[in-house]
Amino acid sequence: MQDLSNESQIEDTIKLDPFFELSPYLLCVAGYDGYFRRINPAVCKLLGYSKEELLARPISDFIYHEDKHQTKVHRDALLKNVPLLDFENRYVTKGGELVWLSWNSMPYDSQQLVYAIAKNITHKKRIEEGREELLAEFAEANKDLKQLNYTTSHDLRSPVNNLLTIVDLLDNANIQSKVALELLPILKSATENLNKTLNDYLGIISQKESLNEHLEDLEIKEVLHTVISSIDSLAKNAKATFEIDFSEVSHIRFNRAYLESIFLNLITNSIKYRRLGVIPVISISTAKSDNTTQLIFSDNGLGFDMSQVKGKIFKLHQRFHNNSDSKGIGLYLVHSHVTRLGGSIEVESEVNKGTKFTISFNE
Repeated sequence: MQDLSNESQIEDTIKLDPFFELSPYLLCVAGYDGYFRRINPAVCKLLGYSKEELLARPISDFIYHEDKHQTKVHRDALLKNVPLLDFENRYVTKGGELVWLSWNSMPYDSQQLVYAIAKNITHKKRIEEGREELLAEFAEANKDLKQLNYTTSHDLRSPVNNLLTIVDLLDNANIQSKVALELLPILKSATENLNKTLNDYLGIISQKESLNEHLEDLEIKEVLHTVISSIDSLAKNAKATFEIDFSEVSHIRFNRAYLESIFLNLITNSIKYRRLGVIPVISISTAKSDNTTQLIFSDNGLGFDMSQVKGKIFKLHQRFHNNSDSKGIGLYLVHSHVTRLGGSIEVESEVNKGTKFTISFNE
């Protein structure tokens, strides 16, 4: 039989203070009133404040202003006995620098206390932000270069064709100069070679485009299921509900990676920009309009003031809400994927009523 009294004596001899004081992670005990009750030295070291300064002011005073609202929303849920897991926000150090923290917090209702542990993820966030910005800028630059290639090649073809016509006319003319007669075949050959080079160059560009953007017959429901499964935890935590109807059009010929990215960005945006206290409802359906396949995506989220954001929605790095993790990249990618394959996308939205995207595919 286990000696419980002996086990209790062993527990009494174990002091948890060294564990609390020496941990490199940020360990905190906070009251339901929004003040720190106890913090370990790691908190003081990272934020640059003394223990007395941190205990004397509300915790919200140290949170970056753009993150205060989202933090309050999650804190209110925490005080209703909902554990907070992997929540990220920014704090402002005494020196004015921003640091990213990832929190796991548990409420202890009987004591009106919250026990929390956080780790500094600033370096990771900076790497992620840098990578996302570079990828988006690279995509934009790559698109501009391709457009320049097409434009230059196209614009050169007209004068080259005109030059070929002139050479043909000269070939039939009554030319008396011996030098001109000798140079004419050379000019004609050079012009024909230039025309062939331009045609070959445009052919190579088109071939590479088709290789990079492989089209296939896709079952829309299957692609959507793959995306929803990949963000299952995010959707469940937000209690998001989906209304799906692909009865009118069930398949589409499109690039799979592009369609997955379209679904992923639109769904995560709907969850990210949901209204406080309102369960996000996401509606996804298909329709046929003038022999064009349409994908219709709508939600009941925060929405936009179209009079202010029209013309900016799909631009790179445009942010219309104050979420700390907003990068202004998602809708830019959606627009790029759709238009790259000849489609179009339209937006309807009202503040606090939601947003509707209508994507028309070029088949």
